[in-house]
Amino acid sequence: MEKIIAAVDKMKPFFEKVSNNPYLRAIRDGFVSCLPVILFSSLFILVACIPEIWDFKWDDYISGLLWQAYGYSMGILSVLMVATIAKSLTDNFNHKLPKLRQINPVSVMIVSIICFLLLSIEGVDKGIATEFMGTKGLLSAFVVAFTVPNIYKFFVGRGVTIKLPEEVPHYIAQTYADLIPLAVSITFFWVFSFVFKDITGMLFGNWILELFKPLFQAADGYIGIALIYGAMAMFWFVGIHGPSIVEPAVTAIYIANIELNLQVVQAGGHATAILTHPTSYFVATLGGTGATLMFCAMCAFIAKSKQLRTVGRSSIIPVLFAVNEPIIFGAPIVLNPVLFVPFILAPIANVWLFKFFVDVLGMNAFSYILPWTTPGTIGLIVSTGFAKLSFILAPLLLVVDTIIYYPFFRAYDKQLVEREALVAAGMADDEGDAIEAPAAKTVAKVEPKVEARPAAAAVPKTEKKVLVLCASGATSSMLAKAIVKGAKAANAPVDSIAMAYGQHKDCITDYDLIVLAPQMASMFDELKHDCDEKGVPAATCSGKEYVGLTRDPAGALKFALEHIK
Repeated sequence: MEKIIAAVDKMKPFFEKVSNNPYLRAIRDGFVSCLPVILFSSLFILVACIPEIWDFKWDDYISGLLWQAYGYSMGILSVLMVATIAKSLTDNFNHKLPKLRQINPVSVMIVSIICFLLLSIEGVDKGIATEFMGTKGLLSAFVVAFTVPNIYKFFVGRGVTIKLPEEVPHYIAQTYADLIPLAVSITFFWVFSFVFKDITGMLFGNWILELFKPLFQAADGYIGIALIYGAMAMFWFVGIHGPSIVEPAVTAIYIANIELNLQVVQAGGHATAILTHPTSYFVATLGGTGATLMFCAMCAFIAKSKQLRTVGRSSIIPVLFAVNEPIIFGAPIVLNPVLFVPFILAPIANVWLFKFFVDVLGMNAFSYILPWTTPGTIGLIVSTGFAKLSFILAPLLLVVDTIIYYPFFRAYDKQLVEREALVAAGMADDEGDAIEAPAAKTVAKVEPKVEARPAAAAVPKTEKKVLVLCASGATSSMLAKAIVKGAKAANAPVDSIAMAYGQHKDCITDYDLIVLAPQMASMFDELKHDCDEKGVPAATCSGKEYVGLTRDPAGALKFALEHIK
C-alpha cells in the first residue's frame, strides 16, 4: 500500500500542472461566475414543478411566468459562459504579457458573444437557432471562448494594432487597438459558420454534440463514473483540490444532463442521465470529496483516540455542509495509507448504487440543482423531485459508507491510541517516533529553565484587510472567520473575507494580505507573482497548520499580522 501511495505522491507535480492548465481553469472560473444564475433559475423550476408531486398545478399564467424566469437565465447559459470563460482565459494570457501590451478583456467578452451567435445562424432568412443559447450550445461556446482570446493574443502580443498619435486619449486609442483582432475574430467565425454549414449540412453546435455523444454516453456508464469520481478523490488524497481538475472536463456533460433530465420528467418520462452536479454534491461527495460524512461521524462519536475524537467533533458541522477540509487535513486523510482505500472506494460505491437505483429500480435521476452546501441527504431527496426511492437511497448511502470506512477507521484509531499511550509514557514524541533512552543516568542540579513565550504580533493602528482564497470560498471562509474573531477579541482593526480563487484578480490592491488555502498550493506561484506586482504580501501554509489556525482565532490573527508586517 505504501508503494502505491509513494507512486501517487510522485505524480503530484504532474497533477499540479494539469490543475494549472489555463483552459481547464477558464471553464472552472466561467462556471463559478455563472453558478448564481444556475441556482437562481433552479429555484423557479422547483417552485414551478415540485408542487405537481402533490397534484397541485399552477395556473397557466403563473406557470408561464415561472418558466419565463428560467428560460431567460438558464436558457441563455451558453451566451453567458462564452463570455466568462473567454474573460478568464484572457486574464491568464495577460498574466504573461508585458504590462504595456495587455489584451482588453471587455472587448474579448463582447466579441466572443458575437462569434458564438454567428455559429448559431441557421440561414440567411432564418435567424439564430435559439436552442443553442442554453445548455445545448455549451461545447460550441467552449470552442469560441478558447479561440477568440488566442486571436487577440496573436495580434496584441506582437503589437499588430492600429496606433494613433500620443495626443489621442487612451480610451479612444484602445478602441482602435482592439479593431484588428476584433475584425479578424468576427470575420473568421462568420465565414466558418456558413462554410461549415454548406459542407456538413448542419450547424457547428449540432455537429460537435454528435462528435462528443459517444464520450457523453461512456462517461455516464459504470466505468466512466468510477473513473471520474475516483480521480477526484485520488487528487485530493495527494493534497490537490480534485474537483478543480476533473469537473471542468465534465461540466458540459453535467449541465446538459440536468437539462435533459428536467425535460424528460416534464414529459412524463424516466430521467436516466447520471452525471450531473447534484450527483457529485449529494451522492459521490456525501460530506465532501471521499464521502467522508460517516467517517467524520465515527471520529466524533465512537473514536477512542483523542486526536480523532477532537478532530471529528470540531469537523462534523462543516462536513454536514460538504466542507471537509478540517477532517481531510486534521485526521489526516491526505497521504494516509490506512485511509487510501475507503477514500477512493466510497465515492465509487455511492455513484454505482445510485446508478443501480436509476437504471434497475426506476428512480428518476437528478432534475434540479441546489447549492452544493445543502446537506447531502436533503439535497438528494429534493433534487430528484422527492422521488420515493430517494428516501431509501439516502440512508442506504450512509450505511454503505459506514461499512466501507469502519474497518479502516478502527485500524487507524487503534494506531493512534497506541501512539498516544507511548507519548503519555514519554516513550515517543508527538509524531509517534520512539525516543531513545539515555546511555547512563546522571544526577545533577539543573537550574529551572523558563521558556520565553513568543510575543504577540503588534496591533496595527490602521485597519488591515485580509483576503483568504480557496477553490470555492468555503474552506477559506473558516480561516477568514477565525481572523475576524481573533481581531475582535484583541480589539485589533483587522477584517477578513473569503473568495474563490480567480475572483480576487481585479481587487488585489484592496487588501493588505492574501492567504491561499493549502489545497490550492499549486496556484501559489501565480498568486505571489500577481501580489508582488501590486505590492501586496501573499501567504500559504500546510494543511495541518491551516486547520489549526481555523480553530485558534488568536493564532489566526497572529499569522495574518506577521505576514502583513
